[in-house]
Amino acid sequence: QVQLVESGGGLVQAGGSLRLSCAASKGAFSNYRMGWFRQAPGQEREFVARISRSGTPYYSDSAKGRFTISRDNAKNTVYLQMNSLNPEDTAVYYCAKARLVAGPATSARDYDYWGQGTQVTVSS
Repeated sequence: QVQLVESGGGLVQAGGSLRLSCAASKGAFSNYRMGWFRQAPGQEREFVARISRSGTPYYSDSAKGRFTISRDNAKNTVYLQMNSLNPEDTAVYYCAKARLVAGPATSARDYDYWGQGTQVTVSS
């Protein structure tokens, strides 16, 4: 069983930045791809970014150029640096551990453990 705990959400003005963290409780963290998703009220959970075991990132179109995903395997932690935030980024953000399967890992179905989520609110 892997527990994931997100932190770093909050209220920020448009144009501002936030850094989300996700700490994994245990396990061979470095063996897994990790991802960030978000879910706005009334909408489906949406892929934001994921990072490979070796640290190669992949972003959604909406995140590309503004967000940076990174990981520190020694700390069992994955980060999401979010810059140039706008109100459309308002959502609950979740980190997740990817299943050991091939493929791009951009669907929620590709992930088997999830954190509880952290709220990000961007005011205009």
